[in-house]
Amino acid sequence: MEWISTIGMLVVMLAIFYFLLIRPENKKKKELAKMRSELTIGDEVTTIGGIRGTICAVKEDTVVIESGADRVRIEFNKSAIGSKNTASQTK
Repeated sequence: MEWISTIGMLVVMLAIFYFLLIRPENKKKKELAKMRSELTIGDEVTTIGGIRGTICAVKEDTVVIESGADRVRIEFNKSAIGSKNTASQTK
């Protein structure tokens, strides 16, 4: 009978682990993938390396970002886009 309580405790711990760690991480990954798939020309973005700029071209797996006053254009994989900036983030 003692092994039943041990198995029960293990199941409870696994459920807590799932709801506190695994599920939120999967949700965050889905939201990030959705954001990356919806990128359009003119969106202001920040890469995972911290480069901020405006998207000037969107391809299947890459985006071209125009950065700075000198209008430097750099091509990145979509997976390198960390966030899409809103008006409140850029000020």
